[in-house]
Amino acid sequence: MHGYSRLGRPSTPSPPSSPRFRHGRSKNAIVGGSAVGGGFKGGGGGDVKLQNFVERLVYMVVAGVYRRRGVLLFAPLLYISGMLLYMGSLGFDMVVVSDRVSGKAAPLGSVYRSPQVFERLWPFMEAENNGSSSNALMHAWNPRLRQVWKPCLNHSFSEAGEKSNGFLIIEANGGLNQQRLSISDAVAVAGLLNATLVIPIFHLNSVWRDSSKFGDIFDEEFFIYALRNHVNVIKELPEDTLQRFNYNISSIVNLRVKAWSSPAYYLQKVLPKLEEMGAVRIAPFSNRLAHAVPSNIQGIRCLANFEALRFSEPIRILAAKMVDRMVRNSSKSGGKYVSVHLRFEEDMVAFSCCEYDGGEEEKREMDIARERSWRGKFRKRGRIIRPGAIRMDGKCPLTPLEVGMMLRGMGFDNTTSLYVAAGKIYKAEKYMAPLKKIFPRLETKDTLASPKELAPFQGHSSRLAALDYTVCLHSEVFVTTQGGNFPHFLMGHRRYLYGGHSKTINPDKRKLALLFDSPDIRWETFKRQLQEMLHHSDVKASELRKPSGSLYTHPMPDCMCKQADVRNEADLTQ
Repeated sequence: MHGYSRLGRPSTPSPPSSPRFRHGRSKNAIVGGSAVGGGFKGGGGGDVKLQNFVERLVYMVVAGVYRRRGVLLFAPLLYISGMLLYMGSLGFDMVVVSDRVSGKAAPLGSVYRSPQVFERLWPFMEAENNGSSSNALMHAWNPRLRQVWKPCLNHSFSEAGEKSNGFLIIEANGGLNQQRLSISDAVAVAGLLNATLVIPIFHLNSVWRDSSKFGDIFDEEFFIYALRNHVNVIKELPEDTLQRFNYNISSIVNLRVKAWSSPAYYLQKVLPKLEEMGAVRIAPFSNRLAHAVPSNIQGIRCLANFEALRFSEPIRILAAKMVDRMVRNSSKSGGKYVSVHLRFEEDMVAFSCCEYDGGEEEKREMDIARERSWRGKFRKRGRIIRPGAIRMDGKCPLTPLEVGMMLRGMGFDNTTSLYVAAGKIYKAEKYMAPLKKIFPRLETKDTLASPKELAPFQGHSSRLAALDYTVCLHSEVFVTTQGGNFPHFLMGHRRYLYGGHSKTINPDKRKLALLFDSPDIRWETFKRQLQEMLHHSDVKASELRKPSGSLYTHPMPDCMCKQADVRNEADLTQ
């Protein structure tokens, strides 16, 4: 459900670039089990004989040098030359791209061995079941590590002018949070241009296929009311304006604005057209405003995203019931629960080019999925895909099993209530079973709400995503596993609600690749590594926005003030 928008659609994304091996240009590189160039013999027997011969040769040369005192000064030079010859003859520049190449082991972290690791560690997990140890859910976040921030949108920022410069019409595309980004940026641009914003049009995306309109997902009346003092918003163009354009919005000039355009660009290029024509369109309107804008414009962005954009009443009512049910199901942990954004849908697995444990059947299914969604992009001439290198680089979607092992290693025991936000999981029956075994109190929207309750939302991916978003928003711990708009907006919203702390586990997937490729790892070592990862997420959860960063993910300091600053402002107003 969330998969497509988290792949950067609607513009067709390029496949992930394949990480290159350091010695990719070596003449002796081994590809698919065959040697390119001479000097390599299968089975490794030739290597052993050659190695022994070179060792004896180097020993004889060095010994001879030491017997002849006259050439003793050349000993270091001869020794180094011998070692270079030794290393070269053994082919240290050879690259092993598969654990099936010549019987050599693949690099650590390049192979999916999580089921073997789980088989070894499960007895230890079972021994710590049923609350026998302290559940990390009760002390996941250390309050000493952060300063407390509070929302403060009282700062002076742009107010709606008495006379509008014209009407701004934008088209929001993509999934729920791509739409959210477009809407909030459009409000900011309308404020910048002193334009009247028409309620955004939602593009019927060929991938999402969600026909929902603005009012189906967001509370239209509240949106207009919340922005009333800063940006004029109307539901539709006035009759006289429609008449001027023959009642055809397509007749209104569509300005092609480049991505991440600056405020200066809008003032110099868009504003004159707006004043001349009385109305302009910008479609598509995705990522069309730079991150770095004046503070008064940032303030409007904050207001739009964190306050004005609340979900429609049907979504809010069902989402509130789902949150309440999660809280009641979490009585053993004081109403606290963990939510996970799981990105293991078929399209995400296919796009990643990673290999799991499905063999030839999985490969065939992924080839079909890639061709169906990205026609030919993965078969371009010269493109080399190395699944092992992609896994080592931390780019592979975590399987449900890996998420379960990670959380157990961090200290979340089997009494933890777990909510999984996801689309249709690839081979769900196979891959979800281990996660349910590790966390029996697992829920999804399909188990938390009845078929009758979900019926009005079926076939509308953005509305279903809004349900997931709300349940994740109110969890004690949120876990992101693959990036994308959904976790980025959610982390920002959680920072806004929870004193500047996102309460989010953002794992180091490069380290996870190493841990999950270590079938002999000890339970204590596994736990120590993952608890350090949890601590690191705690430290990073209160990060401020960097100049190139988005306030939708990092609302401090643009949308929030430190608690001390809030108190000082209150004192000044008394």
